[in-house]
Amino acid sequence: MTLSTVTSSCLTPSLRPQASTDGTLVNVANDKWWKRSCPSQAKSLPEANWSQSLLTPGPAQLGICIGGFGEVIWRSRRCQAGLGVSSQEVTTQAKVPGTCLLTIRVLQACGLPSKDLVTPSDCYVSLWLPTASSHRLQTRTVKNSRNPIWNQSFRFRIHSQLKNVVQLQVFDQDLLTNDDPVLSVLFDVGTLRAGEFRRESFSLSVQGEERLEVEFRLQRLTDCAEQLVTNGILVARELSCLHVRLEEAGDRKESGGRVQLMVPGSCEGLQEAAVGAGSFCFHCPACWEQELDIHLQDTPQEHLKVPLRALPSGQVVRLVFPTSQEPLMRVELRKEDGPRELAVRLGCGPCAEEQAFLSKRKQVVAKALKQVLQLDEDLQEDEIPVVAVMATGGGIRAMVSLYGHLAGLKELGLLDCISYITGASGSTWALANLYEDPEWSQKDLAGHTESLKTQVTKSKLGVLAPSQLQQYRQELAERARLGHPPCFTNLWALISEALLHDEPHDHTLSDQREALSQGQNPLPIYCALNTKEKNLTTFEFAEWCEFSPYEVGFPKYGAFIPSELFGSEFFMGRLTKRLPESRICFLKGIWSNLYAASLQDSLYWASDPSQFWDRWAQDQANLDKEQVPLLKIEEPPTGTGKIVEFFTDLLTRRPLAQATHNFLRGLQFHKDYFQQPYFSTWKATKLDGHPNQLTPAEPHLCLLDVGYLINTSFPPLLRPTRDVDLILSLDYNLQGAFQQLQLLGRLCQEQGIPFPPISPSPKEQRQPPECCLFSDPDRPDAPAVLHFPLVDASFREYSAPGIQRTPEEKGAGEVNLSSSNSPYHYSKLTYSPEDMDKLLHLTHYNICNNQEQLLEALRGAVQRKRRQHRP
Repeated sequence: MTLSTVTSSCLTPSLRPQASTDGTLVNVANDKWWKRSCPSQAKSLPEANWSQSLLTPGPAQLGICIGGFGEVIWRSRRCQAGLGVSSQEVTTQAKVPGTCLLTIRVLQACGLPSKDLVTPSDCYVSLWLPTASSHRLQTRTVKNSRNPIWNQSFRFRIHSQLKNVVQLQVFDQDLLTNDDPVLSVLFDVGTLRAGEFRRESFSLSVQGEERLEVEFRLQRLTDCAEQLVTNGILVARELSCLHVRLEEAGDRKESGGRVQLMVPGSCEGLQEAAVGAGSFCFHCPACWEQELDIHLQDTPQEHLKVPLRALPSGQVVRLVFPTSQEPLMRVELRKEDGPRELAVRLGCGPCAEEQAFLSKRKQVVAKALKQVLQLDEDLQEDEIPVVAVMATGGGIRAMVSLYGHLAGLKELGLLDCISYITGASGSTWALANLYEDPEWSQKDLAGHTESLKTQVTKSKLGVLAPSQLQQYRQELAERARLGHPPCFTNLWALISEALLHDEPHDHTLSDQREALSQGQNPLPIYCALNTKEKNLTTFEFAEWCEFSPYEVGFPKYGAFIPSELFGSEFFMGRLTKRLPESRICFLKGIWSNLYAASLQDSLYWASDPSQFWDRWAQDQANLDKEQVPLLKIEEPPTGTGKIVEFFTDLLTRRPLAQATHNFLRGLQFHKDYFQQPYFSTWKATKLDGHPNQLTPAEPHLCLLDVGYLINTSFPPLLRPTRDVDLILSLDYNLQGAFQQLQLLGRLCQEQGIPFPPISPSPKEQRQPPECCLFSDPDRPDAPAVLHFPLVDASFREYSAPGIQRTPEEKGAGEVNLSSSNSPYHYSKLTYSPEDMDKLLHLTHYNICNNQEQLLEALRGAVQRKRRQHRP
């Protein structure tokens, strides 16, 4: 191979800054290595002053030469030749211009308060821009000064299509305690124009003495473009993949030591193995200037840093390590482009599989509607309404009641009129059971009901037997070995499975696709909430997450993955580690996860929900929901504020938080995400205007039962792309026949989601009817809601529609639905056969006794559809 001289274009200077003695910042990661190792070529790089700290022993300096067979051999401490590798740009059809160089120069601060008892503070400034760097950068510390001068510059490579929000924080450095915050600033870089130079003075008030002075400069890099994939909310950027293989050097005896490898900002984080053995892979954003750090765990001074930008793509690089003693191992490196195709679907509409299902289901629905409504002609495709069943949670009560309601719909011939069924908490248990049978809705449900009765009435003492606990332990250990994060929810999932099944079931969520293959059953959708593990209550941060046999995802972000990949590891929209699909019991554990509650959540359940919702509405009114704050300056907490922080942490921490690998991890936000209509519809948290703190920044999801916000599974049906016309609301709450529906109405009103007003009359409030229709003629885009609360209005007197009970049958009509001492309380795990039969018969009766109301609602849905498509 012909050798050629390295030009500066082959080794673009790293943008990872370090401080020098004169206050300027230089690019150390590549520049230092290149100037030391190959001084003859260093003239192509910019001059810089080097501080004494940069001359201290550290990473091995590496030279480069060309080896045989196209391999690049890295040798330590001497430069043998130039690098004969030319950079080759990969061209794609989605390269987006807009790459810029952002320079932030931290000048000085004035009038900073002293956080120390005797002397002025020892202050430094940290900078965090997660769209450009994986870690926080900071200035040097200026000792004993209320007016520190730093005069240090930091450079970041950013993209103008992203929401780049930099956080500047002034801290007082303490040796014995945590550093004290002095001032915090959030600055939207999007307010800068390319070529602009701006000096800002950040102060808590107009006349405030405390201020931080910073200069910003934005320069467009015209020769740089990057592949971006976006839905207008989230953005996926290009990935690089680094493969690392370690081999023992020579015939050395096994060391017994450990080696640690790290690429900051990579998906994999810190990895560890025995000295001389192991293969590793790191995924990180291609635009970031990262480096591989290898060091011996027991000898921290022995470490090696390799700048990834200097590695030729697609070629093998070899080196030995460590370099200050007899080498223990050989290190083989190969950098390549990461996957181009996304495994996360960025889109706000239904997936192709759901659309194909609906096309098939429409034929079933049209045939059923023609029969039950006694229509003379077939419905045209655009006249077929989308009808859905919405079931709330409620533990075993919800599961049993849903069986009864579905049996009633089946008896009336209405089950084939349904396109969607959504469930939450206990009702998801019923759906998961039914969809193990691909033809369940085409059969008599008596067999399924008898199986359910056997499980609900059996003794539950055996679920905690020693042999059963041993089985739980073994399966949990296997999940941890495969790579699933351990959490208490997984144990709850296995216990709940044992409560309702005699043997473990191997069914998965994606297996339910067989029940949809011909459109023979409604499409099930299961609901959960994503929350923060600490610092925020569920009311302050809760995001709806939906699960179907086709996909799992967040409507708020327009991001979905195939259901079989839920639980696998993702980064920047790409699948980085596929794990076997979990058995559905682990998903049911999430959907009914009561154990990830915080103390604040428990207080909500134990009190009047309206108090919390009044406070939520007030908080929403106080939020600036018009735009992302362009500038936000925060004062550090005072002594009283720290006490408040302590109690907030106590109230909001989730000691048994659920943990699942976050498939949104690494994705970044589009510059206009806040105004995107789908995001705007579901933005209802305190962090929605702070992209650096939203879910894509978290390594794990924290999912729990929706009942800690609203006990409902309505949200998937309110997505405008599903265009649902009529929703049968099956409410299994024991307290307040309309309470949860009214709370949902408040949420929809606040968010601007089309929904009919929920205004039952005073009489309906006192004596709730078996069903009640809510609609809004003035909002044709709002679905009609036919609400079925869990009541026994006429069931006491009638055993079936029109058939009055005999005196001997009166007892069978007495159903205790009290919120205080009902045998159907959510804490009850076992029902007597008598109570089981009463609940099944009650819910079946309430459907059949309101046949006319159901048919009238269906006629209205057909008319609504016709009006929408009338010329």
